[in-house]
Amino acid sequence: MTGRPVTVIAVLLCLLTSRIGWGYAKTEPVDSLKKQIAALIEHKKYRLAADTYQELGWHYNKRFGWYNKYSIEAFLNGMRYYGLVGDSVGYYNAQIAIGDYYSQDTFMKNAAVKYTRNAMRYFSRAGNMHKVIECRISLANILQNSNAVNATLITDLRRTVQLSEEHKEAYFEAYSRNLLASSYSRLQMPDSARYFAASSLVMAKQQKINWLISLNYFYLGLVEQFRGQQKAALNYFQTSFGLSVAEKNIGIMRELSRHMATSYAQLGDNQSAYAWSLKALKYTNEFYTSEQTKGIQVQELDNQIKSLEVEKKLIQEQNRTQSVVNYMLVAGLVMCVLGVVALVFLRRQQKLITRQQAVIAEQQIRKLELKSLRAMIDGQESERSRIARDLHDGLGIQLSRIKLFVEAHQEQLPLSVKDPLNQFLDEACTETRVISNDLRPYALSTFGLIPALEDLVQKLNLVNRTRLDLEHYGELPPLNDEASVMLYRVIQELLNNGLKHAQAQHITVQLMANDEAVLVSVDDDGIGGNFADNPPTGTGSGIANVNSRIAYLGGQVMWHSEAGKGTSVMISLPLGRLIRQSIV
Repeated sequence: MTGRPVTVIAVLLCLLTSRIGWGYAKTEPVDSLKKQIAALIEHKKYRLAADTYQELGWHYNKRFGWYNKYSIEAFLNGMRYYGLVGDSVGYYNAQIAIGDYYSQDTFMKNAAVKYTRNAMRYFSRAGNMHKVIECRISLANILQNSNAVNATLITDLRRTVQLSEEHKEAYFEAYSRNLLASSYSRLQMPDSARYFAASSLVMAKQQKINWLISLNYFYLGLVEQFRGQQKAALNYFQTSFGLSVAEKNIGIMRELSRHMATSYAQLGDNQSAYAWSLKALKYTNEFYTSEQTKGIQVQELDNQIKSLEVEKKLIQEQNRTQSVVNYMLVAGLVMCVLGVVALVFLRRQQKLITRQQAVIAEQQIRKLELKSLRAMIDGQESERSRIARDLHDGLGIQLSRIKLFVEAHQEQLPLSVKDPLNQFLDEACTETRVISNDLRPYALSTFGLIPALEDLVQKLNLVNRTRLDLEHYGELPPLNDEASVMLYRVIQELLNNGLKHAQAQHITVQLMANDEAVLVSVDDDGIGGNFADNPPTGTGSGIANVNSRIAYLGGQVMWHSEAGKGTSVMISLPLGRLIRQSIV
């Protein structure tokens, strides 16, 4: 192992196969197996055809090596026929084999992960720990070859070793220990890598798993290479290379050639280093430019088309089998179908009529509610106007007359009486004007909404310690009288609530207008509250008046408040409802 991280992607890609649980192919000639499959499909024995396809795949695997398009094609065909007969175990076993095969090619990583995870989900539900462990190992191999090794991967592999020990799966334990050796090699932790490679080697020799023996020798060589023991590394590499040639593992032969070239270069044997570099290049070209590799990359795209063709064929056969029975049943079913259709049609018509009646009734109720709300609001405004006129024309005039009388006879009054009396009369006149203005603001009917609000804020600033600010953006179009009054009342109500209940130091009113809507926000820095637990929907309160008026104008109100962080009220009103001559 050199100073740079060890690249083992191609090595493990060529070694991860579904030898796990499947076994080697028998020695029957390919032509014989193909004839058997054709005969089984002809007689609709699809389950046996699927088993024979798997056997054919492993036969190709033994003949052409651990990465060839013939094997993957056989596995895909087997998976399709397992699916046709509903054999879930066989179907997901085939997916494991396909996932392992695809893991040998970087470009097929996503497909490999998809197939393996599908199988793992099924076997987890079925409680088949043998297959669950197999899938865990396959996924760990795929992920460590395509991503940086991390603590999660190490933890998963150690857990897989533990599960293998608990369920007495010696093959899986040897394999997962080998993957731990690979991971520690990539992390440049030679002691841990050597420990797991050596323990995996012992178990692989006991089980006579030649490909795993070869791979463990390779990792032991990487450890010695990392430590600078190039001769010892070359001995391990040579042993591994001999086993790889027998196994026809082009991937590991390529990696071994590359690392042996590095060791020879470290020893100063440049001629041998050059020769092994040429071998590494040769094996790389054989793997990535061969028709086998290209064919496998295209195979997955063709797989879905073939699956659909097989399913279509099966459906056509089933349809032909049922056609005679269907013809016999058609005559008897026609009348029943017509009757059912008539009943369904009548039922739907009845439901449609009922739904329409419900919609009409709901609309009528809504109209009545709007009329009732409008009548109530109109009554409130009329009563406010009447009281404002009475205060101005009645009490206001009387107070003015009293003040004039006092001023005319002030010389006859003692000083201790005259000054307090004048003060009381001034306060009474001011209070009368304020109440009259609140009930029917003169500025609103004379100058419009914005001047009326500016006048309101100015007057409230004079009599309250709380600072009030009014900000408006955009040009507010002329609003109809009804909308102006309602919007004024809503803002007035919100300001009164902030002054009386919020204990706020600062209240800000903002108005924004665009081509579609008028937006209003009223924010204070008062004590706030928890509207999530106590939503502002109570009736008979100022908040209820705000909600009802905004709903009447077709708008929306959003309340947001937190204890100690103040209250924010956002109002959105559609402009079309505000500038029309009348609101329906």
